[in-house]
Amino acid sequence: MKLNERSVAHYATCDSPADHTGFLRKRVERHHHHGTSYQRRWFVLKGNLLFYFEERESREPMGLVVLEGCTVELCEAAEEFAFAIRFDDAGARAYVLVADGQAAMEAWVKALSRASFDYMRLVVRELEKQLEEACKSLAACRKSPRKSSSSGRKRHLSNPALQPLQEKPTTLENGYSTWSSGGCVAGGATSPDHDGGQTKPPPLPPRRRSAASSATGSPSPGLSPAMLESPVPPETICFSKLHSWYGQEIAVLRREWQERQKRGHP
Repeated sequence: MKLNERSVAHYATCDSPADHTGFLRKRVERHHHHGTSYQRRWFVLKGNLLFYFEERESREPMGLVVLEGCTVELCEAAEEFAFAIRFDDAGARAYVLVADGQAAMEAWVKALSRASFDYMRLVVRELEKQLEEACKSLAACRKSPRKSSSSGRKRHLSNPALQPLQEKPTTLENGYSTWSSGGCVAGGATSPDHDGGQTKPPPLPPRRRSAASSATGSPSPGLSPAMLESPVPPETICFSKLHSWYGQEIAVLRREWQERQKRGHP
């Protein structure tokens, strides 16, 4: 694309965002006075183009520095916070600039050092390299996901601290659950025991007898001889059968109590 002075001036003052702006003092060589002086100028950095204006409100730039094939470095000068833009070509002009403070000088050196296309090429090349390595890593992970997950599971199971703890269940009086060295046994199941090889059932509660039965030695009128013997074998620990069996005696005692209430005897 062919550029002319008008198009460059328009780019310098258009609404496109600037990468860095601020006041700097620019060194001017005065050969006829054999000395140097500094002029305060407003600098605008856009891409790899550094514009400088006479004032901040100026609409036309006074000059332009193309930041290609150059280096930005600190320099020794009579003024503090000075840095220079030097070009690789022999005999090329060097621009010596002075900032207002340490922070401003560091910000300008950093922005100008990153403005050239050569720097952008290096950044893009490095990003492409990182992207290629990330893609290779991702492809390697997709090839063997099961292997990694299975190995992680093995490490988890081999660590005793990560295994769940087994809690001891609550034992009921006529319990339906018992605890042994092999774990919880439910529903009348048996498990090995240190005493006899089988888990013993819980002890049966004593049978309650009525006052008449204890005095005469004969069973209560409401209880049949068949009810005195439990149909539940002593080996079982089935709570439902025990509940049904002892419920018969409770029902008989309740009927006797109701009859005594009707006759007026407590």
